[in-house]
Amino acid sequence: MTKKRALCLCPPLSREVVLSLAAGDEVEITGTIFTARDAAHKRFDALLAAGRKLPVDLRGQILYYTGPTPSHADTGRFSAGPTTSSRMDAYTPRLIAATGLAGMIGKGNRSAAATDAMIRRHAVYFAAAGGLGALLGACVKAARVVCYKDLGPEAVYALSVENFPATVAIDSRGNNLYVSGPARYASL
Repeated sequence: MTKKRALCLCPPLSREVVLSLAAGDEVEITGTIFTARDAAHKRFDALLAAGRKLPVDLRGQILYYTGPTPSHADTGRFSAGPTTSSRMDAYTPRLIAATGLAGMIGKGNRSAAATDAMIRRHAVYFAAAGGLGALLGACVKAARVVCYKDLGPEAVYALSVENFPATVAIDSRGNNLYVSGPARYASL
């Protein structure tokens, strides 16, 4: 059996690209992705609730739920493993609706509200393998703080990545590997 080749994605993602992705697709992302975790999401949400613009344009972009940490100050290498995505779910519907965010990368299933927002606004959720922070960090070729420097590793970074591996876990139609995978296994 031959392994299916990963789809190559280069953000920003067009609506057509997002709509073409299906749960289970393996992808490799090359280009710029942005990081944001709990604290950054809370600040984003406060700005959006006040009717203000975010300090970063997320239209068509991918947010990676990680807090990259340099392994050594002068090596340029990072550990950049995914964090649990459900912690961002309270902020996700407003963020997608207000910004045109196309994708998110993290680990673990998403809430019904987050999934519904992905369906309504044509966004996709990618899963990255947890526990592989050093391996995923090797895909990071450059990193710069975009905003919220005071948050340290949880600041919003622009990461230049090359062949960053992920799997479409929830597609823009709501097909969900966290549901279909166990169901398929149980039927064996």
